[in-house]
Amino acid sequence: MYEFAIFWDWLSFGVRWLHVVTAIAWIGSSFYFIALDLGLVRRDGMPEGAHGEEWQVHGGGFYHIQKYLVAPARMPEHLTWFKWESYATWLSGFALLAIVYYAGADLYLIDRNVLDVSQPVAILISLASLALGWVIYDLLCRSRLSDNDTLLMLVLFPILVAMAWGYTQLFTGRAAFLHLGAFTATIMSANVFLIIIPNQKIVVADLIAGRKPDPKYGKIAKTRSLHNNYLTLPVVFLMLSNHYPLAFATEFNWVIAALIFIIGVLIRHYFNTMHARKGKPHWTWAAAGILFIAIMWLSTVPKVLTGEARVSSTAETLMASAHFPAVRDTVMGRCAMCHTAEPAWEGLTFAPKGVTLDADVQIAEHAREIYLQAGRSHAMPPGNVSAMTADERALLVAWFEEARR
Repeated sequence: MYEFAIFWDWLSFGVRWLHVVTAIAWIGSSFYFIALDLGLVRRDGMPEGAHGEEWQVHGGGFYHIQKYLVAPARMPEHLTWFKWESYATWLSGFALLAIVYYAGADLYLIDRNVLDVSQPVAILISLASLALGWVIYDLLCRSRLSDNDTLLMLVLFPILVAMAWGYTQLFTGRAAFLHLGAFTATIMSANVFLIIIPNQKIVVADLIAGRKPDPKYGKIAKTRSLHNNYLTLPVVFLMLSNHYPLAFATEFNWVIAALIFIIGVLIRHYFNTMHARKGKPHWTWAAAGILFIAIMWLSTVPKVLTGEARVSSTAETLMASAHFPAVRDTVMGRCAMCHTAEPAWEGLTFAPKGVTLDADVQIAEHAREIYLQAGRSHAMPPGNVSAMTADERALLVAWFEEARR
């Protein structure tokens, strides 16, 4: 069982690495093509059907790029598709969701003080919410709102705010932020899989058949691609938020999530305007800065705790162990100066990662992290500042492994 815990931690790390790599590829291509599209210039002498062109220099060479708004007169011999970056990002992200939050539902997904449900029910709620997001978004895009991108985004924003609040009423704060990111990322990837690529395939099929492609397919694909561009930065923040309890574990976490969407849109608006050669709206950075300060303030508002925390059966087993009194003394002596409600370590205002080990149940609920980071590795305490001994680390290992057999 304990070797499996180590394997599972490495599996999580490996899939997380894959997710980051594929996300870099997807975001990079998305940002590049939106910037390219906005920077296109119409010039005399361009081929028939060409909408604009751009000269770029990179890597010691010059690139001459032309865009056909609908399609060229004939099918090119070689055509590069940009789709696998999106697919691989979503698939690896969903795998990570399953590894961390579904397999560890009792610890990371379910907060029984928020909603007392079983693991299968919590997972079904998670899956249903991701599907619901796409259905709502797609229906709105197919409505008359699609004629006005600004109005469409103004309608979508309250939906995102409602989802941010709703997730905090269903899951742990950490899982709520992660799910809001997954909710948005699912919309983005579904845009590619269900709209953008199929529309491009229709155009290609028309070219091969000698038919004149309908320009509506390219217009729809471009609109969805632009939506993805504006949603990217909030998703990145939400995916990184699990490392920062001040973002997800505070009373107004859902308001923080909502403001992050506005900040992301403001930053993308700056770069998109600049790439379109329409100036540099520096006010967007000032507005983003003000909102970020507001987020910092919101994170310091004391959280109102209600109800009594429920103790899991696993935690009860760990606290019943004969090793637990010695483990408690070790943790209180080596870890609690930082992992407490009011850290005594100079420079720390909040417990690292929001993990407090002031009570027996808190120690038991974080047993796996203690085992991996202070028992099987020397990650904690950092630099062994509290001089944890080899015997104490062996005690933590014995406690966890014996209780989990």
